[in-house]
Amino acid sequence: MNAPDRPLAIDYTDIAAAAERIAGHAHRTPVLTSRTVDERTGAKVFFKCENLQRIGAFKFRGAFNALSQLSPEERKRGVLSFSSGNHAQAVALAGKLLGIRVTIVMPSDAPAVKIEATRGYGAEIVLNDKRKETREEVAERVARERGLTMIPPFDDPRIIAGQGTAAKELIEDAGTLDYLFVPVSGGGLISGCAVAASHLSPGCKVIGVEPEAGDDATRSFRTKTLQTCYNPDTIADGARTHALGKLTFPLILRYVHDMVTVSDAELVRAMLYLWERMKIIVEPTGALGASGLFERGLPVAGKRIGVILSGGNADLKLIAKYL
Repeated sequence: MNAPDRPLAIDYTDIAAAAERIAGHAHRTPVLTSRTVDERTGAKVFFKCENLQRIGAFKFRGAFNALSQLSPEERKRGVLSFSSGNHAQAVALAGKLLGIRVTIVMPSDAPAVKIEATRGYGAEIVLNDKRKETREEVAERVARERGLTMIPPFDDPRIIAGQGTAAKELIEDAGTLDYLFVPVSGGGLISGCAVAASHLSPGCKVIGVEPEAGDDATRSFRTKTLQTCYNPDTIADGARTHALGKLTFPLILRYVHDMVTVSDAELVRAMLYLWERMKIIVEPTGALGASGLFERGLPVAGKRIGVILSGGNADLKLIAKYL
């Protein structure tokens, strides 16, 4: 781990405060175990099932934490965010629960199940053609034109703190861990979880897992310089973020121990294994942590392992193409 020069975006007190804020609104998702998985890995593995979270992903934690802290004026004006799906649904539902108008910029090729769910929660959707403009560019323009408050999908202290509550609950329920495997996209989940693990289970090694085609976070971690990856072609649609954030990157350098990548084929294998053996539906991005555990041969035998299953919004038509 490395120590960035500038102050970090959050510490554990922010995560503890977020946990109080979202209590009674976000589900305290179950922690599942599997004798088959334990035999396969030689370890004791605990799965934090954020696929069973509201909207089917951990994103609701950060979204509700962020929106609940808006001023009355900001709530009145409404909010805008950009997302390929899970953060979109999370902000839409949080806005509905809190009475805040929500607009979401989504890529036109986002999974249909996620577009329909976001609209179903009452959000206005603005579709963008990623071949012409990035969703960030469209979001900034629309927010400026309409005077909306931006709620970023990951690079925001309120979002990061909210996501860290997933690891807080996991360690509280399962006990101390030797390893924690976490999916990585923009870094909000892993940076928040790594801060929580550092406080609650100091000896825990946090391992980030991302798709080979979108390996910007791994390259950034290795070089200690922020790297980019434009529109990576991977089944893990939730991990197509171009780069880590200015806030999440320093947290990752400080608190994360290693980063690994997995191929789409390995990811599909892990996802189907979870479907068949544990009888739970996990989307490709949500299975990244499990794939890293299964495929990368880290020395986990005899250890206590945590795995964040980050989402369950599987687009079955898309997945069928890979089968």
